[in-house]
Amino acid sequence: MPAAIRPSIKEELKDASSLCRRPKAYWGYDAAFMEACRDELTLSATDLEGGLSVGMCDGGVLSGVAQVISEGENWELEKLFVDPPAMGRGIGGQLFAWAVETVGARGGQTMHIAADPQAADFYRRMGAVDAGHISSASIPGRSLPLLCYQIADSG
Repeated sequence: MPAAIRPSIKEELKDASSLCRRPKAYWGYDAAFMEACRDELTLSATDLEGGLSVGMCDGGVLSGVAQVISEGENWELEKLFVDPPAMGRGIGGQLFAWAVETVGARGGQTMHIAADPQAADFYRRMGAVDAGHISSASIPGRSLPLLCYQIADSG
């Protein structure tokens, strides 16, 4: 069964949230750090509204999740996680392309990314550029790279 991106569903919220935590833990963060990030790495039923959260199944197994959010005209890549055993198979690139297409289809021109330092180079390879730093929503005193991706003008 080929990999397919499709809207996230309520029945997989627990699995999707667990998937979000595994790549973070993969980078060696300790238990206290992981617990502090739990809320940020959890998908809720509210996150499913509007088709802005997706899962990617590879071989029938949930292998990646992505979520974009908007506040007015501002768009953010809120989540993009690939299960560590599935890393290196192009899933992250496909999910990023979904995010770009989704934001562009809704009129967004720029997508901001508050990246984990371990993921920042991936976003740079996707074409995002550094735009400074932003405070972590979960870890007081921690600063994250802020990247910006310009959505191609279709006109």
